Amino acid sequence: MHNEQSPSLGHDTAPASSDDIPPLRSFPGDSQVALLESPPTSPRPANTRASFTVIGEQTRQFKLAHFPGVSDEQWSDWHWQIKNRIQSAEQFQRHFPLSEDELSALNRGRRSLPFAITPYYLSLISPDDPIDPIRQAVVPSCQEFDIAADEQEDPLNEEGCSPVPGLVHRYPNRVLFLVTDFCSVCCRYCTRSRLIGKVHRENCRNNWVAAIEYIERHPEVEDVLISGGDPLTLPLAPLEGILNRLRAIKHVKFIRIGSKVPAVLPQRVTPTLVNMLRKYHPLYLSLHFTHPRELTPETAEACRLLANAGIPLGSQTVLLKGINDNVQTMRDLLMGLLAIRVKPYYLFQCDPIHGSKHFRTPVQTGLDLILGLRGYISGYAIPHYVIDAPGGGGKVPLLPNYVQGRDQDNLILKNYAGDLYRYPDKGPSEC
Repeated sequence: MHNEQSPSLGHDTAPASSDDIPPLRSFPGDSQVALLESPPTSPRPANTRASFTVIGEQTRQFKLAHFPGVSDEQWSDWHWQIKNRIQSAEQFQRHFPLSEDELSALNRGRRSLPFAITPYYLSLISPDDPIDPIRQAVVPSCQEFDIAADEQEDPLNEEGCSPVPGLVHRYPNRVLFLVTDFCSVCCRYCTRSRLIGKVHRENCRNNWVAAIEYIERHPEVEDVLISGGDPLTLPLAPLEGILNRLRAIKHVKFIRIGSKVPAVLPQRVTPTLVNMLRKYHPLYLSLHFTHPRELTPETAEACRLLANAGIPLGSQTVLLKGINDNVQTMRDLLMGLLAIRVKPYYLFQCDPIHGSKHFRTPVQTGLDLILGLRGYISGYAIPHYVIDAPGGGGKVPLLPNYVQGRDQDNLILKNYAGDLYRYPDKGPSEC
């Protein structure tokens, strides 16, 4: 049984059932630096791998058809899900046929971004739909190899904003801490496709000590976003070690974790994980959702467990051509998120990474989407539409043009229905 009790940053017992999550090793410099005092442990429920038991009807039918010998307990074990990921054309074709384009792309390979889908996430794909939105987001296409002139490997210049390896310090009071390069499902539009995979795997762990020491030395850092890869794919002990060490830094006011786990690997959100996370408030989760089909009973249960632990949940969505770039799909996604207690926060224009041209929409598409949402769904459900400025400029919010000009002492406004209204607004010199 995997032991999730000892929260030591420099020691870990990786899941014995999965060769896909490499074991962590001691950190260079641990003998010189006391990296972590083991935090006091509070009583936790026994770590049973079947502690996540929800299986939606669509997924159950897929499981019965494609994994008939797998028990509900195995299926609901996140280690089993990772160990049995679909990672090759041969594995995929055991379940669904591949198109000629997909087969060609998989045979060519892509060294910087592996192909990986959990069995659970595979169950969300419609096998008879060649343009299924989930499929398009995670199955390679030959279009990935068409590198446009305006695309870059690191368009946000994260490397240039990295004072120590594994840490991005772009904004004055917050940092991005990249703790792993492992994802259970590899999204083809990933901003960090240059980092996801085995090439950099050990480097991430080796960087933890220097990154935490940098945060300790910089009192202006009040907000730490733990990301990767997906931090929630880490075994419990090292994840808690990171949280414990950050929480001990007095000037760090709150911590965020960026994760797609509730959408692609909800089985990871066990009571054991949640009971650990709740010890490190104020703690926020920034979740990643792509399409309303991800809002399954499993995902709803994962978000329920997290929200009931007092962890605020926000979502970010990347605008993707042919996947979620229409008003109805976006309305269904955003309102569906609110229904499972997730606050939509960001709608991102797709970053111009290598091979992303087929995913990127015109910016006007995003503006039209916001226009089609405002006034028609709850204001709580409307995210900020932003471009992460290439070169490291940070997030720039974009809005439709609701201000139409001035009429003497009035500001002319256009509402969601296209009607014009005047608001009394004298200029500064007239006040």
